[in-house]
Amino acid sequence: MKNNQILPHLYRTEYRKIIAVLARLFGFEHIQVAEDIASDTFLLASETWADGKIPVNPAAWLYTVAKNKAKDYLKHNTVFDQKVSLHLRAETTYAELDIDLSDANINDSQLQMMFAICQPAIPAEAQVGLALRILCGFGIDEIADAFLSNKETINKRLFRAKEKLREQQVKIEFPDNQEINKRLETVLLTLYLLFNEGYYSTSGNTNMRKDLCLEAMRLNYLLIENRATDLPQVNALFSLMCFHASRFEARIDKNGEIIIYDEQDSSLWNDELISRGTHYLIRAAKGNQLTRYHLEAAIAYWHTQKADSAEKWKNVLQLYNKLLILEYSPMAALNRTYALAKAEGKVQAIIEAEKLTQLTDSHLYHSLLGYLYRDIDHEKALQHLQTALKLAKTSQEKNQIKRNIKDLDAT
Repeated sequence: MKNNQILPHLYRTEYRKIIAVLARLFGFEHIQVAEDIASDTFLLASETWADGKIPVNPAAWLYTVAKNKAKDYLKHNTVFDQKVSLHLRAETTYAELDIDLSDANINDSQLQMMFAICQPAIPAEAQVGLALRILCGFGIDEIADAFLSNKETINKRLFRAKEKLREQQVKIEFPDNQEINKRLETVLLTLYLLFNEGYYSTSGNTNMRKDLCLEAMRLNYLLIENRATDLPQVNALFSLMCFHASRFEARIDKNGEIIIYDEQDSSLWNDELISRGTHYLIRAAKGNQLTRYHLEAAIAYWHTQKADSAEKWKNVLQLYNKLLILEYSPMAALNRTYALAKAEGKVQAIIEAEKLTQLTDSHLYHSLLGYLYRDIDHEKALQHLQTALKLAKTSQEKNQIKRNIKDLDAT
């Protein structure tokens, strides 16, 4: 790795570790202190390493600086005399204090932080934003890019979320066994939204999309590695992520635009990720609980099967039927109509699609109807695609719809 790439790489991999450990030590009340110490550590690194004087073990250098800065803060700031330092003074002096940045403690800290951030008390988008910032080490600019927003909006959103967590006196700790299942549902939803933010992102930054997905998978895997949270629904969500990620290279073209499923080059699908997804889907089959993640993972599994067979689409259709019974959503119903078209024909799919009147403001709804009407009613297909073009918000979406219109006109 080139010298000018080392610090940005370390910021992504080590900032989140330092934050998690220090925030666990200081608590949410003083999380800004943890962020400031971590930021100051990297600022000092950028100044010290400016002339290429990079230490032999740069990560260890960062940890040492962060520890020293934390000890210095604890020693000189009287705010901690009544708060953080009470239990520390009884056991050791600040000079002797060991701020544990071992792999085991980092993982424990990140797990505890995950449960602290994923609170129903704050909006889902704020949970994802905090996860990106604290657990994934994303900068404010990157988070703004992911949400197609601006720095000011993101800063305000994160500030309000932190204030809410402070008001609620949320503790950074691992819940007891009785609390895990109740809290885990929110944690999994946050990771699901984080992954989707990358996989279905309308940002033109392809690397950003991949990073978001990989971070969601990394955090999900932390849950699998922990005995208390290695549960069927956790494995099911990881399986879903593996199956979706396996098609990442095939669903985005060189211009960063989405390639629809029918047109993907299946030779670009990642067989290793498909195999991993299958492994964790089998692990998820333990017990009697059936969640949306089980069903969505099974649907995603069939999408990694390259044969365009009737069996494949009948299975997908049956799984969507179960999903809609378990947890109805208009978008899942829309996706079901595509499987219905494949399994039973476009005429039947059109009848079902046109019942989804709550989606008439969505470009995806009209794009699908444009596809369904293509070989049945040219004029209606064109009308729906033109409506989709008006409703689309990003250049990538508009370009894709324009290509569909051009292809329709050529038939």
